[in-house]
Amino acid sequence: MSIGYVTIGAADVEAAQPFFDATLGALGWTRSNPMEGWAFYGPKGAEAVIGVCRPYDGGPARAGNGIMVAFKADTKDQIQAAHAAALANGGSDEGPPGYRSADEVTSGFYAAYFRDPVGNKFCVYLTD
Repeated sequence: MSIGYVTIGAADVEAAQPFFDATLGALGWTRSNPMEGWAFYGPKGAEAVIGVCRPYDGGPARAGNGIMVAFKADTKDQIQAAHAAALANGGSDEGPPGYRSADEVTSGFYAAYFRDPVGNKFCVYLTD
């Protein structure tokens, strides 16, 4: 069994698309809109795994405390491009691209952290 998809709440799905198009596009992901009010994203040529939608309960879209979605990148350049795209499209910085751990150079975990305009937290990473 595996996770089918993850949803991310947005008050205005169309207004959220430039952020996700640019940020996930930097990772080689594409958007599909299989039904009104939804935007799905996944690696080009593969099944979509992230859905952006209005909250089902009609309440406000808001970030969950402690919830984060992490996207695995193929290169450090992709991580840097995704982080820059997020900030250029209304996102906020939660940690610039770089190695993470007490032993920065040999940790093997290179990542960047950011939030979308709603406040949802994301990570783009790779392991050496």
